Amino acid sequence: MLKSIALEQLRLGMYVHSIPGGWISHPFWRKSFKIESLEDLQTLRDCPIDQVTIDTAKGRDIAPDHLEDDPEDAHEEHDPTAAVAVAVRKPAQRTESAVERERAARIISSSKSTVLNMFSEARMGKAVDVKDAAELVTEITSSVSRNADALISLARLKTTDDYTYMHSVAVCAMMISLANQLGMTQEQTKQAGMAGLLHDVGKMAVPLDILNKPAKLTEEEFASIRSHTVQGHSILQQIEGIGEVPLDVSLHHHEKIDGSGYPFNLKSDGISIMAKMGAVCDVYDAITSNRPYKAGWDPARSIRHMASSAGHFDPVTMQAFVKAIGIYPTGSCVILQSGRLGVVVDQRPDQLLTPRVKVFYSTTSRMPLKSDIVDLAHGSDKIVAYADPAKWGIRSLPSIDLL
Repeated sequence: MLKSIALEQLRLGMYVHSIPGGWISHPFWRKSFKIESLEDLQTLRDCPIDQVTIDTAKGRDIAPDHLEDDPEDAHEEHDPTAAVAVAVRKPAQRTESAVERERAARIISSSKSTVLNMFSEARMGKAVDVKDAAELVTEITSSVSRNADALISLARLKTTDDYTYMHSVAVCAMMISLANQLGMTQEQTKQAGMAGLLHDVGKMAVPLDILNKPAKLTEEEFASIRSHTVQGHSILQQIEGIGEVPLDVSLHHHEKIDGSGYPFNLKSDGISIMAKMGAVCDVYDAITSNRPYKAGWDPARSIRHMASSAGHFDPVTMQAFVKAIGIYPTGSCVILQSGRLGVVVDQRPDQLLTPRVKVFYSTTSRMPLKSDIVDLAHGSDKIVAYADPAKWGIRSLPSIDLL
């Protein structure tokens, strides 16, 4: 039986049949689900809506007036610390980049076989077993929660040979970081990570000679590439319990808000927030990576290009993405007020304008400098602008490892 109830009547164990409004009104990806955690309960109660519809055939009913003090509600209603614990998710203490990069490197190394096995199964027409994928998403989520920049910056350092699997890992990590930036729940964040890991699985249905072709694609070959969204959706549909988010993102991560994307030319209102996130993360990693047909752009140039691509990305999602990876992303070449060039090696989520920078060149003397880490949060020097290293005859930047 369906009932419309006030938010204060919600209890654990109830099955929410529908929530009025769109994602702006509430942060839940699904409109139908059972309330099984205090976090989801409190999030629902905090939504700017008056009521929801529950299904008493699938979950708990509202208690009669004389049973309002149901013992099952005692802890939830009378523990003064419960609401605080739910309303404020305490972030994990940030791990130093050098420490987390060691952990991240191990995660990336172990992820190769996991992703390659999944994609090989898909290429052979077998159903993909996502148990290992779920475990990998959990590991990546933990790393991102400790220090988002560490794993993402390492995942960017891919070669053309390992692009396919590293791209999946990188997009997974960026989707998780972006979900955190947007304030999504733990379950939404997990689903975002799974979607990022599997968003390109449809490329396993594309012939390798087309996928890795260094020359310009023919119209027929480009059509084959574009088919990977529909192919990926079809592959994921075969997986029991895969969830709506990976299905949605696999199918729609190449849609654009002006309707010029594919496969369905959807416009902004017709594209989910998760698919909009997938579009941003997918493109950023693609254009910053070395490919068979072009060298990757530096992070700064990539952000500028994406921000100026009117009609492609959702502005709110793009803004959140910039905050998630930093105004000066790790790996960016910058020029300091002192005239030194440096490469950004570490971010501070709360101080986006003052990252740590490895200085390596003097534009005044036009001479290399001994590499040194400068903490811009504790000094007089500051970033003036992004820098093009080629302007100074620099062909490769120093590593982003901390000294």
